[in-house]
Amino acid sequence: MRKSEIAVLIIILVSFIIGIYIYPQMPETMASHWNIRGEVDGYISKFWGIFLMPFISFALFLLFVVIPRVDPLKENIVKFRKYFDGFIVLLELFLFYLYLFTIFWSYGFRFNIIQVLIPAFAILFFYVGILVEKSKRNWFIGIRTPWTMSSDKVWEKTNKLGGKLFKITGIIILIGIFFADYAFYFFILPVIIVAIYTVVYSYFEYKKQKNHK
Repeated sequence: MRKSEIAVLIIILVSFIIGIYIYPQMPETMASHWNIRGEVDGYISKFWGIFLMPFISFALFLLFVVIPRVDPLKENIVKFRKYFDGFIVLLELFLFYLYLFTIFWSYGFRFNIIQVLIPAFAILFFYVGILVEKSKRNWFIGIRTPWTMSSDKVWEKTNKLGGKLFKITGIIILIGIFFADYAFYFFILPVIIVAIYTVVYSYFEYKKQKNHK
Protein backbone atom coordinates (compact mmCIF):
# COMPACT_ATOMS: atom_id res chain seq x y z
CA MET A 1 0.00 0.00 0.00
CA ARG A 2 1.30 3.46 -0.92
CA LYS A 3 2.19 6.01 1.75
CA SER A 4 -0.50 8.36 0.43
CA GLU A 5 -3.14 5.63 0.77
CA ILE A 6 -2.08 4.94 4.36
CA ALA A 7 -2.25 8.67 5.15
CA VAL A 8 -5.75 8.92 3.68
CA LEU A 9 -6.99 5.87 5.59
CA ILE A 10 -5.69 7.43 8.82
CA ILE A 11 -7.58 10.67 8.05
CA ILE A 12 -10.78 8.71 7.37
CA LEU A 13 -10.36 6.57 10.47
CA VAL A 14 -9.85 9.67 12.63
CA SER A 15 -13.05 11.11 11.10
CA PHE A 16 -15.06 8.06 12.10
CA ILE A 17 -13.54 7.98 15.60
CA ILE A 18 -14.41 11.66 16.11
CA GLY A 19 -17.93 11.02 14.82
CA ILE A 20 -18.53 8.10 17.17
CA TYR A 21 -17.16 10.04 20.13
CA ILE A 22 -19.23 13.20 19.59
CA TYR A 23 -22.44 11.50 18.42
CA PRO A 24 -24.27 11.65 21.80
CA GLN A 25 -23.45 15.34 22.18
CA MET A 26 -24.72 16.53 18.81
CA PRO A 27 -28.17 18.10 18.20
CA GLU A 28 -30.76 16.02 16.34
CA THR A 29 -30.34 18.20 13.25
CA MET A 30 -27.11 19.74 12.04
CA ALA A 31 -26.30 22.55 9.61
CA SER A 32 -25.35 21.08 6.24
CA HIS A 33 -25.36 23.99 3.79
CA TRP A 34 -24.51 27.68 3.78
CA ASN A 35 -25.48 30.25 1.16
CA ILE A 36 -23.11 32.70 -0.52
CA ARG A 37 -23.66 35.17 2.35
CA GLY A 38 -22.46 32.59 4.88
CA GLU A 39 -25.94 31.93 6.29
CA VAL A 40 -27.18 28.42 7.07
CA ASP A 41 -29.93 27.43 4.65
CA GLY A 42 -29.92 23.65 4.93
CA TYR A 43 -30.05 21.05 7.69
CA ILE A 44 -29.51 17.30 7.93
CA SER A 45 -30.20 14.59 10.51
CA LYS A 46 -27.58 13.96 13.19
CA PHE A 47 -26.47 10.59 11.81
CA TRP A 48 -25.79 11.90 8.32
CA GLY A 49 -24.44 15.19 9.64
CA ILE A 50 -21.76 13.27 11.50
CA PHE A 51 -21.04 10.36 9.18
CA LEU A 52 -21.83 11.56 5.65
CA MET A 53 -18.45 13.25 5.13
CA PRO A 54 -16.42 10.24 6.37
CA PHE A 55 -18.44 7.98 4.05
CA ILE A 56 -17.87 10.34 1.11
CA SER A 57 -14.16 10.49 1.94
CA PHE A 58 -13.94 6.70 1.96
CA ALA A 59 -15.85 6.40 -1.32
CA LEU A 60 -13.49 8.89 -2.96
CA PHE A 61 -10.52 7.00 -1.57
CA LEU A 62 -11.76 3.80 -3.23
CA LEU A 63 -12.27 5.68 -6.50
CA PHE A 64 -8.77 7.12 -6.41
CA VAL A 65 -7.31 3.68 -5.70
CA VAL A 66 -9.13 2.21 -8.70
CA ILE A 67 -8.39 4.96 -11.25
CA PRO A 68 -4.65 4.26 -11.77
CA ARG A 69 -5.42 0.55 -12.11
CA VAL A 70 -8.24 0.70 -14.67
CA ASP A 71 -7.23 3.63 -16.88
CA PRO A 72 -6.37 2.33 -20.39
CA LEU A 73 -3.47 4.81 -20.31
CA LYS A 74 -2.37 3.93 -16.78
CA GLU A 75 1.28 3.91 -17.83
CA ASN A 76 0.97 7.68 -18.27
CA ILE A 77 -0.44 8.14 -14.77
CA VAL A 78 2.74 6.54 -13.42
CA LYS A 79 4.68 9.48 -14.89
CA PHE A 80 2.96 11.98 -12.59
CA ARG A 81 1.82 9.63 -9.84
CA LYS A 82 3.47 11.56 -6.98
CA TYR A 83 1.42 14.64 -7.88
CA PHE A 84 -1.74 12.54 -8.09
CA ASP A 85 -0.98 10.99 -4.69
CA GLY A 86 -0.42 14.47 -3.29
CA PHE A 87 -3.78 15.58 -4.64
CA ILE A 88 -5.56 12.64 -3.00
CA VAL A 89 -4.09 13.48 0.40
CA LEU A 90 -4.83 17.20 -0.02
CA LEU A 91 -8.44 16.57 -1.08
CA GLU A 92 -9.04 14.25 1.87
CA LEU A 93 -7.54 16.86 4.23
CA PHE A 94 -9.83 19.45 2.62
CA LEU A 95 -12.88 17.25 3.29
CA PHE A 96 -11.68 16.62 6.85
CA TYR A 97 -11.38 20.37 7.30
CA LEU A 98 -14.97 20.85 6.14
CA TYR A 99 -16.03 18.04 8.46
CA LEU A 100 -14.44 19.72 11.49
CA PHE A 101 -15.97 23.02 10.43
CA THR A 102 -19.52 21.57 10.54
CA ILE A 103 -18.85 19.90 13.88
CA PHE A 104 -17.58 23.09 15.51
CA TRP A 105 -20.58 24.95 14.11
CA SER A 106 -22.94 22.38 15.65
CA TYR A 107 -21.14 22.81 18.97
CA GLY A 108 -22.18 26.47 18.87
CA PHE A 109 -19.02 28.12 17.63
CA ARG A 110 -19.70 30.96 15.19
CA PHE A 111 -17.25 32.43 12.70
CA ASN A 112 -17.15 34.02 9.27
CA ILE A 113 -17.62 31.08 6.92
CA ILE A 114 -16.09 33.02 4.01
CA GLN A 115 -12.84 33.59 5.88
CA VAL A 116 -12.79 29.95 6.96
CA LEU A 117 -13.41 28.38 3.55
CA ILE A 118 -11.61 30.67 1.10
CA PRO A 119 -8.02 29.74 2.08
CA ALA A 120 -8.88 26.03 1.85
CA PHE A 121 -10.41 26.40 -1.61
CA ALA A 122 -7.50 28.59 -2.74
CA ILE A 123 -4.92 25.98 -1.71
CA LEU A 124 -6.93 23.17 -3.32
CA PHE A 125 -7.28 24.98 -6.65
CA PHE A 126 -3.63 26.01 -6.67
CA TYR A 127 -2.60 22.40 -6.24
CA VAL A 128 -5.07 21.31 -8.93
CA GLY A 129 -3.11 23.65 -11.18
CA ILE A 130 0.11 21.84 -10.30
CA LEU A 131 -1.50 18.44 -10.91
CA VAL A 132 -2.98 19.47 -14.26
CA GLU A 133 0.33 20.98 -15.36
CA LYS A 134 2.20 17.76 -14.61
CA SER A 135 -0.43 15.37 -15.97
CA LYS A 136 0.06 13.17 -19.02
CA ARG A 137 -2.71 12.00 -21.32
CA ASN A 138 -5.19 9.75 -19.49
CA TRP A 139 -8.95 9.28 -19.15
CA PHE A 140 -9.51 10.58 -15.61
CA ILE A 141 -7.08 13.33 -14.55
CA GLY A 142 -6.48 16.67 -16.25
CA ILE A 143 -8.26 18.67 -18.94
CA ARG A 144 -9.90 16.02 -21.07
CA THR A 145 -11.58 17.13 -24.27
CA PRO A 146 -12.00 15.23 -27.57
CA TRP A 147 -8.97 17.16 -28.85
CA THR A 148 -6.60 16.68 -25.90
CA MET A 149 -7.45 12.97 -25.87
CA SER A 150 -6.58 12.75 -29.56
CA SER A 151 -3.11 14.24 -29.37
CA ASP A 152 -0.27 14.17 -26.85
CA LYS A 153 0.90 17.58 -28.08
CA VAL A 154 -2.53 19.14 -27.66
CA TRP A 155 -2.83 17.52 -24.22
CA GLU A 156 0.55 18.87 -23.17
CA LYS A 157 -0.06 22.44 -24.32
CA THR A 158 -3.65 22.61 -23.04
CA ASN A 159 -2.89 21.14 -19.63
CA LYS A 160 0.22 23.26 -19.10
CA LEU A 161 -1.82 26.36 -19.89
CA GLY A 162 -4.78 25.12 -17.82
CA GLY A 163 -2.47 24.36 -14.89
CA LYS A 164 -1.16 27.92 -14.87
CA LEU A 165 -4.71 29.28 -15.10
CA PHE A 166 -5.90 27.10 -12.21
CA LYS A 167 -3.01 28.33 -10.07
CA ILE A 168 -3.99 31.91 -10.91
CA THR A 169 -7.57 30.97 -10.03
CA GLY A 170 -6.36 29.82 -6.60
CA ILE A 171 -4.71 33.20 -6.05
CA ILE A 172 -7.84 35.07 -7.19
CA ILE A 173 -9.97 32.98 -4.82
CA LEU A 174 -7.65 33.93 -1.96
CA ILE A 175 -7.97 37.62 -2.83
CA GLY A 176 -11.73 37.18 -2.38
CA ILE A 177 -11.16 36.96 1.37
CA PHE A 178 -10.87 40.76 1.38
CA PHE A 179 -14.22 41.15 -0.41
CA ALA A 180 -16.49 38.88 1.62
CA ASP A 181 -19.71 40.07 -0.04
CA TYR A 182 -18.39 39.13 -3.47
CA ALA A 183 -16.15 36.19 -2.54
CA PHE A 184 -18.43 33.69 -4.30
CA TYR A 185 -17.83 35.47 -7.60
CA PHE A 186 -14.06 35.45 -7.03
CA PHE A 187 -14.49 31.67 -6.98
CA ILE A 188 -17.09 30.82 -9.58
CA LEU A 189 -16.24 33.27 -12.37
CA PRO A 190 -12.55 32.30 -12.77
CA VAL A 191 -13.48 28.59 -12.69
CA ILE A 192 -16.08 29.03 -15.45
CA ILE A 193 -13.75 31.18 -17.55
CA VAL A 194 -10.85 28.72 -17.24
CA ALA A 195 -13.11 25.77 -18.08
CA ILE A 196 -14.51 27.42 -21.23
CA TYR A 197 -11.21 28.88 -22.34
CA THR A 198 -9.26 25.62 -22.08
CA VAL A 199 -11.92 23.70 -24.04
CA VAL A 200 -11.87 26.29 -26.83
CA TYR A 201 -8.07 26.46 -26.71
CA SER A 202 -7.74 22.69 -27.09
CA TYR A 203 -9.98 22.75 -30.17
CA PHE A 204 -7.99 25.45 -31.95
CA GLU A 205 -4.69 23.91 -30.91
CA TYR A 206 -5.82 20.61 -32.39
CA LYS A 207 -6.84 22.31 -35.62
CA LYS A 208 -3.44 24.03 -35.75
CA GLN A 209 -1.66 20.69 -35.28
CA LYS A 210 -3.75 19.11 -38.05
CA ASN A 211 -3.04 21.97 -40.46
CA HIS A 212 0.70 21.65 -39.88
CA LYS A 213 0.71 18.02 -40.97
